[in-house]
Amino acid sequence: MAIDVRKHKKKFLDQKPSINLVPFIDILFTIMIFLVVTSNFSATDVQADTADDLDQGTGKPNVTDVSGDQEYYVVPVANLHKVTVNGQDRSDAIAGSAVGVQARVIDEGQVIIKPGEIVIETPPGISVDQAVQRPEV
Repeated sequence: MAIDVRKHKKKFLDQKPSINLVPFIDILFTIMIFLVVTSNFSATDVQADTADDLDQGTGKPNVTDVSGDQEYYVVPVANLHKVTVNGQDRSDAIAGSAVGVQARVIDEGQVIIKPGEIVIETPPGISVDQAVQRPEV
């Protein structure tokens, strides 16, 4: 019994190479997952609030300027019962546990929010009466 080598060789040479895509895709996804897990994203490096930041309690938003074009902004505080502006009591400006604070006071002055109380230091040129107003609820 003879082995037909020419027939086997021709059959082998006529075959086209094929790439199995399933293992290829598995390897690509594994590499991609590895790169995502081990990479360092600078956008997610956010500093957590420290106890010192929480104790300051300025009540100012974390923006450089008040957004919008309104003259007064309503500042709600739970159980608000006292508002002090430059050492003067302005609790009469409270309506519904909120008070209207002038935008320039928020930008340039100092607003300290405590439980049930707001203490405001106005910038130069703003009177106590201009700094806070009773909001229309």
